[in-house]
Amino acid sequence: MQNLSTLPTSKKLVGLDHLRALAITLVLLYHYRMFAHPQWVDDVIGFGWTGVDLFFVLSGFLISSQLFEQMAKGKAISLPEFFIKRFFRIIPPYLLVLAIYVFIPAFHEREQLPPLWKFLTFTQNFGLDIKTDGTFSHVWSLCVEEHFYLLLPLVLTGLVAWKVARKGWILLPVLFLAGFVIRWYCWQYLIAPHEGADDYWKYWYMEMYYPTYNRLDGLLAGVAGAALFTFLPSVKAWIIRYSHAILVAGLLVLTGAWFLCEEQKNFWASILGYPVIAIGYSLLVLGAVSPGNVLYRFNSRITALIAKLSFVLYLSHKGVIHLVQPLFEKAGLAPKGNAMLVASLLAAVAAAFILNKLVEAPCLRLRQRILQKRKGKQEAMMVEHLRA
Repeated sequence: MQNLSTLPTSKKLVGLDHLRALAITLVLLYHYRMFAHPQWVDDVIGFGWTGVDLFFVLSGFLISSQLFEQMAKGKAISLPEFFIKRFFRIIPPYLLVLAIYVFIPAFHEREQLPPLWKFLTFTQNFGLDIKTDGTFSHVWSLCVEEHFYLLLPLVLTGLVAWKVARKGWILLPVLFLAGFVIRWYCWQYLIAPHEGADDYWKYWYMEMYYPTYNRLDGLLAGVAGAALFTFLPSVKAWIIRYSHAILVAGLLVLTGAWFLCEEQKNFWASILGYPVIAIGYSLLVLGAVSPGNVLYRFNSRITALIAKLSFVLYLSHKGVIHLVQPLFEKAGLAPKGNAMLVASLLAAVAAAFILNKLVEAPCLRLRQRILQKRKGKQEAMMVEHLRA
């Protein structure tokens, strides 16, 4: 969705590009249901909401891999460098799309926009009433990831400073288990009292689906996978050896999750669904980064392009589809036809391509210049220190 294209292109990332393209495709088709759409979309894409969970796993894996690699080499985590990378990757395109939503009401795909301060502080996912504040609601997931980007490097830096990094793995199962407890509490005391009410679904989204503390499973699963690959070479070798079996296992787990979450808003789906989905997608990620795996070997320009555009496409797709559908209808396309779906999605991709060229790519180049300049200053200071 967001940071996955920050790493330089390599053979290793080909498999992840396929998964990233899958994630944004699931999200696009799932969100397309809020507009006029063909019946088959409802029939086949009910599990599409998990595309966001796949993004979480990918983010957790890639971001923590970068940090773990520095730790494994005995290097200190550079917090300024980390936050510079995240800022220039995320904030400029996000603020531009947010400005479009604020200043161009025609871009609103649903009800009113939540308060601006919630978007600027990345707290929009807390107390989000989708019934009244449904516009630009999909950036709830970006809020979750921003909280992750803030906390992960700080936690790792603290573990190193306190010389307990070797025991840091304990945090993963503790946080994972805490998720079950927190979701149970939210269900029991914040959601169940509204069962049977016409707006029950509103409380479920507000108290279960959107808050960061209920949606850490995917990120934690990604972190766990990165830790295995970085610190346990024997386990990594085993995963690479049996990567196709792991890929199949991931698909089987996701199939089970599909049935478990067939009714997304019931008790068992709410408590168990997210971790099962996270495990399934993390197995796909581990398979995709294993040399010899079919996802690792297969190169595709189409998935590479979709993956490259995934973040800005995620940000802008609802507003774009909302704008272009009436135009295409006037041009003669049936509102619920397949031609309308294809035209609308192509328009969303075209808009994302423009955003990438005008904002995203220039900001990434600027980021690179800033990091190189900073590195040059650090090297100069080191030389000066040695001379002294």
